Amino acid sequence: MEAPVINVGLLTEKAVSFAFHPEYVETKSGQFLKGEQRALFVNGKIIYNGRLYDELHFEPVTPEAFFELKSVTIGVDFHWQRQEDQRFNGSLNLLASSKGMVAINEIDIEEYLKSVISSEMSENASKALLKAHAVISRSWLLAQIEKRYQLGAQKENHLYQDDETLIRWYDREDHQLFDVCADDHCQRYQGISHASNPVVVAAVNETRGEILTYDDQICDARFSKCCGGVTELFENCWEPVHHDYLEPIRDDEAPNLPDLTQENEARAWIEQAPNAFCHTDDPAILSQVLNHYDQETTDFFRWQVSYSTQELSDLIARKLGIDFGKIIDLVPIERGASGRLIRLQIVGERRTLTIGKELEIRRALSESHLYSSAFVVDKEGDPNHPSRFILKGAGWGHGVGLCQIGAAVMGSKGYDYQAILAHYFPKAALERRY
Repeated sequence: MEAPVINVGLLTEKAVSFAFHPEYVETKSGQFLKGEQRALFVNGKIIYNGRLYDELHFEPVTPEAFFELKSVTIGVDFHWQRQEDQRFNGSLNLLASSKGMVAINEIDIEEYLKSVISSEMSENASKALLKAHAVISRSWLLAQIEKRYQLGAQKENHLYQDDETLIRWYDREDHQLFDVCADDHCQRYQGISHASNPVVVAAVNETRGEILTYDDQICDARFSKCCGGVTELFENCWEPVHHDYLEPIRDDEAPNLPDLTQENEARAWIEQAPNAFCHTDDPAILSQVLNHYDQETTDFFRWQVSYSTQELSDLIARKLGIDFGKIIDLVPIERGASGRLIRLQIVGERRTLTIGKELEIRRALSESHLYSSAFVVDKEGDPNHPSRFILKGAGWGHGVGLCQIGAAVMGSKGYDYQAILAHYFPKAALERRY
């Protein structure tokens, strides 16, 4: 069986500058093109070389040819957001959409994975970590394609709202024109600029076609930077569907799992620094997972953020578009297995609202995203009219599935990739599909 060809959404813009090296062909006209190009989106149409289009498709003339996109925004809405030029193998499609011009890369999934693993991992990562990540990245993507096929034109509901509650989750609800996006929202994909590492190429080739399955279904194998010591349930972050292979696990060789759904247990857990694979400050290990801009983030296993009451009130009003007045309390309502808040009550002088799930909480309480929703709240000053809120937290990301830093530590301890996968997905089977 051949490896599937996938469509990766690279960006959506009103203007796209790109270049072909050495030569591509525009399939409708048969015109051969090289060098610098530019397309504009005006009144719902793509303007390219003086003509109007709904869609353009460019094919490489040779397997070695590549295209370059200029000023691609990476880390969208995260604190490390920036722009960079990126190079890609495969075809380039430009589509007119309601939001602008969408640039899509059509690429063999195995070639895609070589870039994803290089983008997500550093070149000095262990072979075990790289192979484990290749398997889960392949599994996750194929599971998303399968899910999209099963849903067809049916749309998922990602929002519940009434006068007292706002529950929202974010997955792939806006990815209708392609299989997967290129940013951290899905899997970080930065083209051949990050795919030249021979160790990564070997890791992908040696696991070619390998996926995780459960009950003959492809596993929706999620991952995050740092679970904080315990992994989270899928349904606490996304749609209310339980996956047995994504059960909470203690990220340690010790089997005991604390009950972090209880507020007193969660506080004790978050305020200490327990043993965990992902509890490390070893720069050699962290550099395996954290690229140069990720290493700008420190103290992620346990972290602290402080806001004056006015800062917090202004922030929440701006992020949620709701006038709460002065914030007087943040009340944990429900926690998941990892201690992450699923529902948080925001109490203001003018309005009280319970929000969730975890990413909505993180977005409401930070200019970009809090590291995670696993935090406890302390207040300074008058308890009824505090002057400052202090959030003490654990972990980086949603915490579901594989913990990248924990997996890096396991690799450094000599665990092979099968053992790493068995630790984070204990009920899943490893299977080669092609």
